[in-house]
Amino acid sequence: MEINITHLLEMNCFTLSHSRAEGGENAGNNTWKASQSKAQEIKLLDTPEKIQAMRDFARSSGGWNESEVNAWNENEVNALFLQWIAGDCRELGADSLDEIDWDEAEESQSAGQVPSNLFRSDSGEIFFYLGN
Repeated sequence: MEINITHLLEMNCFTLSHSRAEGGENAGNNTWKASQSKAQEIKLLDTPEKIQAMRDFARSSGGWNESEVNAWNENEVNALFLQWIAGDCRELGADSLDEIDWDEAEESQSAGQVPSNLFRSDSGEIFFYLGN
């Protein structure tokens, strides 16, 4: 499933995803809280199908088991999705989607150097692919 995230172009991805080396001992807690807060404002996963696609995506990552994933409320699923977008953006060397060099990103993704599910369409829209 492809989710259009074009309207997040200027979102500060650092606040939603950074390491302890960048943000100190509380980086994990701080980025999760920021993601949950942002998910209150932005509901990208606004249908049961989209929510389920993210649950399936998270489960397939190996980070959580089925019971953990099923226990999340909709805001937590949306928060994780925003955090994943932010992480992929930062993996591409940018702190916002509008800073990504898409030609370089495509090369890095094609070469298997960057694990990212972000892509830009020919029309310039930006999407996140929720799938394996």
